[in-house]
Amino acid sequence: MLNNKALIGLLAVSSLLTACGEEAAVPSRMTPQVTIVTLKSEPITLTRELPGRTSPFKVAEVRPQVNGIVKQQLFREGGRVEANQPLYQLDDAIYRADVDNAQAILQRANAVMHIARLKADRSEELVSDGAVSKQENDSAEADLQAARADVAAAKAGLHRAEIQLAYARITSPITGRIGKSAVTQGALVTANQAAALATVQQLDPIYVDVTQSAAELVSLRRALEAGTLGDATHLPVRIFLEDGSEFEYKGKLEFAEASVDPSTGSVLLRVVVPNPDHMLLPGMYVRAIAGSGVLEKAILVPQEGIARDPNGTTSAMVVTEENIVTQRTVRVSRTIGNRWLVEEGLHTGDRVIVAGLQKIRPGAPVQASERSDTQPSAVPGGVQAPEVSARQGS
Repeated sequence: MLNNKALIGLLAVSSLLTACGEEAAVPSRMTPQVTIVTLKSEPITLTRELPGRTSPFKVAEVRPQVNGIVKQQLFREGGRVEANQPLYQLDDAIYRADVDNAQAILQRANAVMHIARLKADRSEELVSDGAVSKQENDSAEADLQAARADVAAAKAGLHRAEIQLAYARITSPITGRIGKSAVTQGALVTANQAAALATVQQLDPIYVDVTQSAAELVSLRRALEAGTLGDATHLPVRIFLEDGSEFEYKGKLEFAEASVDPSTGSVLLRVVVPNPDHMLLPGMYVRAIAGSGVLEKAILVPQEGIARDPNGTTSAMVVTEENIVTQRTVRVSRTIGNRWLVEEGLHTGDRVIVAGLQKIRPGAPVQASERSDTQPSAVPGGVQAPEVSARQGS
């Protein structure tokens, strides 16, 4: 058995070794563990959500071009009509009589011209023999020319009468869907009246008119001219209905209005959208997500890596090559999926802390590990992911 002195010595050595082990373990426990994301540049398409309303591709108001009583309505209200399809039949008895009268006038003019031609031919034969004077021959030739003019006038009169008769059968100027009729059988209509008999609208394709801030449009154009943004006007435009669902077909930006609305300070943009099922009707409120530009080397940082102080300043904690924490003031513009688009302050290769922020402070050493479950919100190659937000940052 050990004596008391030996036992005391052994306990002292054990205590000393334990204390040394604890002191050696302190630095390991004092260095906090953090999770980082190493930033990479990637091409993304910037989009903008714009409010808009639908309007028909073509609109034709049907009006009579002659006076008359509506004899028959030849279409079904709310149905589809084709171009030149008859819509109304007016009482055309008077116009048929005018056509008959014009035909009779033409026949008489032809008969008079025939007689004048015979006289002119005989006069030309006799004037060479001296049996008819030169003056008489000239008179016969003039009578023939006058008769020919009368025939031409009679033909024009007949053509006019036939046009008036054709106008008594009112047709659709375009193909589309027709609305309700403003008149019924027996109504009196007049030529070029102010009120339309019906309205035909072409709904496939259909226009979506959206508005964009003039200041934003100027900023985008400057960025395009400077080369910091690529052109995205060729990209399809996504349409969302009022209930939040996405429309089946995508549209194409047609043109931008050449003037600014002084009351709103916005510019009208017109989008053409296929509408074969007539799901979109004129006057509907919709939202359009259109491409505003392509960033070839965008820097995106996870939202949890960006902090905002009470003054609105945004910052990020970055781990240096020496594993020291440093604070960066950054400027972000918008969210794309679950990440912020960085305008200033961060660059490719920066290691941004996204987890463990409550355990660190600027200037302190850390042990960093890369996060492996980063969910991208923008697909490489400039294709925009579905989850796109147009919220503005600082």
